[in-house]
Amino acid sequence: MKRVHVFISGRVQGVFFREYTRRKAEELGVKGWVRNLSDGRVEAVFEGEDEAVDAIVKWCWEGSPYSNVSNVEAREEAYTGEFERFEIRW
Repeated sequence: MKRVHVFISGRVQGVFFREYTRRKAEELGVKGWVRNLSDGRVEAVFEGEDEAVDAIVKWCWEGSPYSNVSNVEAREEAYTGEFERFEIRW
């Protein structure tokens, strides 16, 4: 099991990035959360099977159909198993 904390930069707010991330996480069986930051980036924490977490981190470079991702900063952290589902945070 794996946990990755990501920060996504580019045109990622106001383009349904969080909703598409939630859908992709649910499709892959990944748990955690995603939220907008005041500096225009999107932040997310993903937990799950190694392959699923790797897949959603890779997907973050694509994002929603309306986004334009310029960078994905990903840091692996200690897996906690604290999440029951994937949610959008406000």
